[in-house]
Amino acid sequence: MKKQVNIGIIGCGVIGKKHIKNATESELMNVTAIADVREDIVSSVATEFGIKKFYTDSHALINDPEVEAVVVALPTGIRMPVVLDAMKSGKHVLIEKPIAKNAAEVQQMISARNTNIIVGCCSSRFRQLKPAQIATDLVSSGVLGQIRLVRCRGVSAAGEPPKKPPIPWRYSKKLNSGGIFVNWGCYDLDYILGILGWKLKPRKVLAHMWYIQPQYKLYVAEGSDAETHIVALITCDDGTVIELERGEYLTTQSEDVCQIIGTKGSLRLQMVVDEKTKIIFDKSDPEKGVVSETVWECDGNIEDHHKLVIKDFANAVLKKSRPMTGLEESLVIQKIVDAVYISAEENRPVEIK
Repeated sequence: MKKQVNIGIIGCGVIGKKHIKNATESELMNVTAIADVREDIVSSVATEFGIKKFYTDSHALINDPEVEAVVVALPTGIRMPVVLDAMKSGKHVLIEKPIAKNAAEVQQMISARNTNIIVGCCSSRFRQLKPAQIATDLVSSGVLGQIRLVRCRGVSAAGEPPKKPPIPWRYSKKLNSGGIFVNWGCYDLDYILGILGWKLKPRKVLAHMWYIQPQYKLYVAEGSDAETHIVALITCDDGTVIELERGEYLTTQSEDVCQIIGTKGSLRLQMVVDEKTKIIFDKSDPEKGVVSETVWECDGNIEDHHKLVIKDFANAVLKKSRPMTGLEESLVIQKIVDAVYISAEENRPVEIK
């Protein structure tokens, strides 16, 4: 088996630089070239990481015969043509999250992909971590019984005003196709659906969203028009219900918790791992009611989820296997995201077809 994959990385922003750093440090990858429209930035990053080839045009990198696989780390609003260009050129592709602007774009990617191309999505970042793997095994073992409810709440309180200008695309419908739910909802859905084995079939969504509070308007870029707080209730074919809440710059205490509640037991864990992370298993006991047990707690060794997701992609390319999250799973996620936004914007329940 080939020991390294020759990677080209498009986009030298915050996430792009993380990919470049992790790829250059990995034994599985050789960073052949990088690209960014900003010549001063791409030149500087190439020098910093010792990369010989750099381009100011994504098409030039894609056409480089040495590049086998491409990481597309561009904002959602401008990413699609680059992804299709890479697929047309026969390159394997790792796509930053969210996968696309809408489900129709994901369908277009599926149609454009040939059978020899590996395509992965970065929404699986947190599912690469140890707690998610343990939770997946516990769910599949059947110890929770029939799953009734999954709760995922990730909210953060407003801190001090930002010292640097806010990122323009972060809360832009045009550039990012949404706000906090685009940025984090794809992670939440990948996490929940993946841990549950992609067996749930979401059917109906009811959602509501809010925008930045007037007192915090300096926390987002001028002209921002996307939501900073969203709540969604998702019902599935088998009766399972998913509750999702995502918010930023809120007048509440920060919280990150995921609960999976079944007829025989439940799990409590958090998606973003820190030194205090634990997995609590609440199991039914005929004599005591409910008994709580810590089945895992962080030992201080926190894995880098950015490093794990590109490693998973490289392994998939080298072994000709499936990445943790591919286009088919991403399509399910995107259909839910689309429905959440339609429901919130039109103030009505929306069915997922």
